[in-house]
Amino acid sequence: MSSAKHRNETIDLGKSYEENEIGLKGIIGFAVGLFLLIVITFGLMWALLHKVMPGLYMNAGAEPNPMAMSDRERLPPEPRLQLAPGFGVESEKGWVNMELQPPAAEYDELKRQWAELWEHGRKDKKTGVVTIMPVETAKERFLQGNVKAKTGANAEMILMDSRSIISDSSAGRLASERRR
Repeated sequence: MSSAKHRNETIDLGKSYEENEIGLKGIIGFAVGLFLLIVITFGLMWALLHKVMPGLYMNAGAEPNPMAMSDRERLPPEPRLQLAPGFGVESEKGWVNMELQPPAAEYDELKRQWAELWEHGRKDKKTGVVTIMPVETAKERFLQGNVKAKTGANAEMILMDSRSIISDSSAGRLASERRR
């Protein structure tokens, strides 16, 4: 049986409610205890984070780990959000940082790089071979060379075959239609 206190009181049937007795002493004791627990916890966390208690630190005075990743290696893989740390574009001149730029900054930078390639082209630094050439220069070089084109009846047959289409009306058996 429980050891709860029971009072023998008469029940007032004239009231439509039952009176509550609130144990204010228990509520205040709980509140004070909770407050003290919170203060002690915050004090210990502050002590651990601000090196007041260096003996409790796990790596107190230890050398940095040689296998630790660098800041660049810790970044998430591409593509990244525009405002995320490490957002940028690799260019010929190096890394272009765009962390706090507007979202269109990436497009503007890439457009500038493409326009530069379009006008000036690119040479491989090691071999000196031109890997990207402006279109006008490429046209001039092509036309300067001796271009050999096939002529004759054989070339006409190749042209006609290349324009033939297999239509649905031939049930896939014959190339019966011509491209215009």
